Amino acid sequence: MSTTPAPAPFTADDYRARMARAAESAAGAGLAGVLVAPGPDLVYLTGYRPTAITERLTVLVLAAGQEPVLVVPTLEAPDAEHAAGAAALTLRDWTDGKDPYAVTAPLLDAAGRFGVSDNAWAMHLLGLQKALPGTSYVSLTEALPMLRAVKDAHELARLDAAGAAADAAYGEILKVRFAGRKETDVAGDLAALLLEYGHSQVDFTVVGSGPNGANPHHEAGDRTIGEGDMVVLDFGGLKHGYGSDTTRTVHVGEPGAQERRVHDVVREAQQAGFDAVRPGAACQDVDRAARAVIAEAGYGEYFIHRTGHGIGVTTHEPPYMIEGEERPLVPGMCFSIEPGIYLPGRFGVRIEDIVTVTDDGGRRLNNTDRALAIVE
Repeated sequence: MSTTPAPAPFTADDYRARMARAAESAAGAGLAGVLVAPGPDLVYLTGYRPTAITERLTVLVLAAGQEPVLVVPTLEAPDAEHAAGAAALTLRDWTDGKDPYAVTAPLLDAAGRFGVSDNAWAMHLLGLQKALPGTSYVSLTEALPMLRAVKDAHELARLDAAGAAADAAYGEILKVRFAGRKETDVAGDLAALLLEYGHSQVDFTVVGSGPNGANPHHEAGDRTIGEGDMVVLDFGGLKHGYGSDTTRTVHVGEPGAQERRVHDVVREAQQAGFDAVRPGAACQDVDRAARAVIAEAGYGEYFIHRTGHGIGVTTHEPPYMIEGEERPLVPGMCFSIEPGIYLPGRFGVRIEDIVTVTDDGGRRLNNTDRALAIVE
């Protein structure tokens, strides 16, 4: 059903610039370089996503002052050669029966400290340590947490499209019947709608009805949704390689006074978090603004998670809107603002938008009505 034209593909020059920036950032952080395993970091930096992630070593080696090198198994080299960023790097392959760490070791400073993708296999890291005992390693989230955090115009266009598709899915889900159906039925509807509106991948469809809504990450189950239930809908995935993630809370039939009150408080908190977004503000300022509204209303102990997380080529990534995160917001950062109140055994409410930092404030990437919707 999606009629929006696909954005232009990223070019080899785009990936070249990203790899150069990563190498420079690593040097600035006192690292000898960066080692990137298959996963979101590799997709972001090279456009290469192996068809299968196996025990065979694949690693991108980036270091200031040297050309990027992607070490791959020989049998996967043809696929790597066709990656969008392949022209911006050198491929070095190794065949089964050879030692992949002996191939990789000459590319590394034998006494260097390297940033490593969080999802790198332990066996590969241990293999490199055995080949180069003088090296040491730190996770990329710790060493370079902002590697993917600031989006350029092309990335923002993809996030806009993903957000709009999720909004369209929400608009349609309001038309379906909730009462008398299982949570899994509504979750299936949501997943189908995300795909219908152009998502290539559905990452989650949380449908938390009644007391299940008090579990923020409730997995849709066999509970039958009934009249009088509050229902938390949290769903998202990838479109054009970038994430969507939005939450709205609906009610089956006419809500009671406390249900309306709790929803109003969460909506006010979400607005306060959004109003706190501006360049130079600390990430924790967004959390503090939303949390203050909920605490003042007497529900502070029932807001049990951070206010937000970054989003990009994955639906959860730095930066995080949480107390203690003093990192300043800068234009191009994208993250969720999703306060909630969870009353055990009764119901939960969460409202979530993806927001990007602009030159003078923030802009929502989700624009559906945040009022409490009544469904049948």
